[in-house]
Amino acid sequence: MLVYPNIDPILLSLGPLHIRWYGLAYLAGVLLPFLVFKRDYRQRLNMSLDDIFNYISYLIIGIIIGGRIGYVLFYDFIEFLHAPYLIIAIWKGGMSYHGGAIGSIVSTILFAKRYHLNKLMLLDLLAIGSTIGIFLGRIANFINGELFGRVTTSPLGMVFPMGGPLPRHPSQLYESFAEGLLLFLILWVVRKYWAPRPGILGSLYLILYGSFRFILEFFREPDAHLGFIIHVFSLGQLLCIVEIFIGLYLCWLLRPKPT
Repeated sequence: MLVYPNIDPILLSLGPLHIRWYGLAYLAGVLLPFLVFKRDYRQRLNMSLDDIFNYISYLIIGIIIGGRIGYVLFYDFIEFLHAPYLIIAIWKGGMSYHGGAIGSIVSTILFAKRYHLNKLMLLDLLAIGSTIGIFLGRIANFINGELFGRVTTSPLGMVFPMGGPLPRHPSQLYESFAEGLLLFLILWVVRKYWAPRPGILGSLYLILYGSFRFILEFFREPDAHLGFIIHVFSLGQLLCIVEIFIGLYLCWLLRPKPT
């Protein structure tokens, strides 16, 4: 059994201001992709620095709104029906990856339309850049001791402060590796050596992320208030199935047309 490191979720305190690893991961997850792919944004899409900063603003708004609406609708809908105002209660916590993904896609399409940019190329960069945010976000989940895995006898198990006395899978680290690092490397290799047409990289992201997340959900503890939705499948897995089929459909739409 491994020992949980029990890192303080608060990185730095400046009087009443607390800087948390989770918030830092969110910020870095949005900004780092633009540093890594700065050349692509500047040269391939001909975006100025002002355009990039404006796009970052679009993304942040899209992620927050989409993530919050997604959480309320997917994971807390009954409570929302009783108290609709909860949809804006960001301070209560609760963000959905799938909702945030939808929000970032919508905001990217709106931005591309307004600034007359190739939306498929922009979505491809969003896809590969998102893996950086996922990698950092899952590490932050691990530091917070949240979203832990199921009880296990595996030597990889560890006891989480909020997970009871039994060892559990560090599923946050599994997801950080597979959905973050591994997916980034796959998309990077495909982009570098295959150079697919615009839109394929984003579609491939949907397929692979959905597949990795679907598998790793078997190691992750389901949400306590939801449990399993259908037999042994969680809500996250059902959403991933939808995501995979959307990715496959987009690949079919973007297939080479016969001449």
